[in-house]
Amino acid sequence: MGQTIGVDIGGTKVAAGVVDEHGKILARVRRDTPSQDPEKTEEVIAACIRELTQDYEVEAVGLGAPGFVDEARSTVLFAPNLAWRNAPVRAEIEQRTGLPAVLENDANAAAWGETRFGAGHGQRFTVTLTIGTGLGGGVVLGGELLRGAFGLAAEVGHLILVPDGRLCGCGLKGCWEQYASGRALVREAQERANRSPEDAAQLLKLGDGRAESITGQQVTHAARQGDPVAIESFQSVGAWLGEGMADLAAIVDPRVFILGGGVSEAGELVAAPAREAFEAHLTARSHRPVAEVRVAELGPDAGLIGVADLARR
Repeated sequence: MGQTIGVDIGGTKVAAGVVDEHGKILARVRRDTPSQDPEKTEEVIAACIRELTQDYEVEAVGLGAPGFVDEARSTVLFAPNLAWRNAPVRAEIEQRTGLPAVLENDANAAAWGETRFGAGHGQRFTVTLTIGTGLGGGVVLGGELLRGAFGLAAEVGHLILVPDGRLCGCGLKGCWEQYASGRALVREAQERANRSPEDAAQLLKLGDGRAESITGQQVTHAARQGDPVAIESFQSVGAWLGEGMADLAAIVDPRVFILGGGVSEAGELVAAPAREAFEAHLTARSHRPVAEVRVAELGPDAGLIGVADLARR
């Protein structure tokens, strides 16, 4: 199969692109998401696809959606930042565009993109962690995405790492994403800056002197400039990442962990402490091979590229 379209559907934007068999994006469009209206969201997706097919011949469409996607890759059961509830999204898009479509969870799509064309290229056993506002993930075992019996596998951000810990948006306490995510990074930086303002001088300057104004981008910038509080915040988040990765390694035994999402743009600031904590917590560390920990390579295009490739298959 030749060219396909990948659509990355988010709570604020819909990004679509024509992708060739080598994972190269040939053309792209972007639209705002009318997230509170399911029918309008589907029409925006279809409009993006129709625009791209004016100049390119494509054979199928891949749709990457946030939330729970059923095992048939047809229905969005629940999307926290969209109004889809048991929505037959694949059928709707096929009807509106006349093209065959595949629906996939967006983190799974990103994991597939990184495994096929990015940091995991050539590997058949990978775990990709998308470290953004929350913590998502995707698992590839033996060259196949792990979807589970109901299509809901790899919701790794909601592993319970701290019993009765921080309250999560899912309603449970102590979920991994409450300690290893962009939101967790900002919380760490703000709390540490309040406790030790003299050590966070550079970070507070970026935040207009107020700890509550500090953003994730400012933490990254300050850490690169040597701000000790920003660096410690990354070390904390990285340590939590590594601890959870060790638990996952005991279950799925990947060859490569790939750190993606917005926080991964900080590179070794987060990867180095994650790698150190992973090896420290790995079961029988001195008696087994150790998975590599790599930073993702495709950036925000991973999901679009990945779901386009899944449509090709």
